[in-house]
Amino acid sequence: MDSNPLKVISVLVCVGLASPVEAKRRDNFAGPVSARVVEVIDGDTLLAEAEIWPGQTLRVNIRIRGIDAPEMKSRCVDERTAALAARAALARLVAEGPISLSNIGGAKYYGRVLADVSTGDGEGVAKAMLEDGLVRAYGGGKRDSWCR
Repeated sequence: MDSNPLKVISVLVCVGLASPVEAKRRDNFAGPVSARVVEVIDGDTLLAEAEIWPGQTLRVNIRIRGIDAPEMKSRCVDERTAALAARAALARLVAEGPISLSNIGGAKYYGRVLADVSTGDGEGVAKAMLEDGLVRAYGGGKRDSWCR
């Protein structure tokens, strides 16, 4: 067996770079990317046109990182009512102009990208929605029920 320290270090570095954690980290794009909101889908999802290059836009659904909003299609009346309030609040929050996307990634969010979203003046959308009490903090996994 070759015990050349440089070769051993090289192999360890290659294995480390190929690890799932490293692969996950590389999947995210730091941004920022400017986008124009086309539609507010619900309290944690937007349809937007992101300016990916000068003169080039991409229409994409964006799941706001760090929050979970009540579902619009819930069978529970309380949850649907809360969902309408959350969607209206998000619409007001992003109404003033372009938004900024950062820490952009994909994964399990049903075709949506996952991103940190800020308003044109730099206000964090997730933080504002949490402060208004219209959404819950969410880091993935099982969601808590909005129904009583």
